[in-house]
Amino acid sequence: MTEDPFVAHRSLLFTVAYEMLGSAADAEDVLQDSWLRWAGVDRAQVRDPRAYLVRTVTRQALNRLRTRSRSREDYVGEWLPEPLLTSPDVAEDIEFAENVSIAMLTVLETLGPTERAVFVLHEVFEMPYGEIAEAVGKTATAVRQIARRAREHVAARRPRMQVSRSEQQVVVERFLSALRTGRLQELLDVMAPDVVLIADGGGFAAAAPTPVHGAEPVARLLARPGRTVSVVWLNGAPAGRVEIGGRLSAVSLVVEDGKVTRIHAVANPQKLTRLAEPTELAR
Repeated sequence: MTEDPFVAHRSLLFTVAYEMLGSAADAEDVLQDSWLRWAGVDRAQVRDPRAYLVRTVTRQALNRLRTRSRSREDYVGEWLPEPLLTSPDVAEDIEFAENVSIAMLTVLETLGPTERAVFVLHEVFEMPYGEIAEAVGKTATAVRQIARRAREHVAARRPRMQVSRSEQQVVVERFLSALRTGRLQELLDVMAPDVVLIADGGGFAAAAPTPVHGAEPVARLLARPGRTVSVVWLNGAPAGRVEIGGRLSAVSLVVEDGKVTRIHAVANPQKLTRLAEPTELAR
């Protein structure tokens, strides 16, 4: 029996939805809605099932994005993307790993829904403008203009310098070691002077309600012993799994010039359900 195209492309479809939404839970809901629509389609009329399914998922994700933007105002504290446990193999595709990173997903949150869809489909999944136009309900000319604006927007906000995966891993391990001991000076030594900590508790876990700026304030906030810290791979990059007092959090880092410049800490338990088994991401 030939495998159903939806099943064959499920990892790709999940990744498209997750890149657009930054939430695995929302991405799964989008896939469920898309599957119901696919189940009612006359397959004989579909020339390219992969392209058709990507368009369907994109439209459903756009609908959810537009609805969610109205409810995000009620979120308690800072909002961060939902981290995913991934295989280290994801990091082998450097460009893809960068695009699914927590840092990039955080930048994508600053785009409007259509801009985000166009950026994701073209820059991450390399879809031609004509296909994107069908997915977002715009002309190909309009999509080109949207893509240019989105690229400029993202370029101005993404991490300034690229580091090798090995350098990233060394600095992450140094930071997590300092976090494990809770020693102030060790934390100060591994962080850039202008480091920023963004924490997401969602009202369900203790977290700084606004970003914390500067190495000294961040180090004092983090300098607490008694944590259980381990290195894990989140969204294609080395990161930290942290437990203290029975509470779990996931810590993703941006590294530039051998120092940690940005810390994304997710403590909201509703966003930590995908840390037991690796999620398969694909493009």
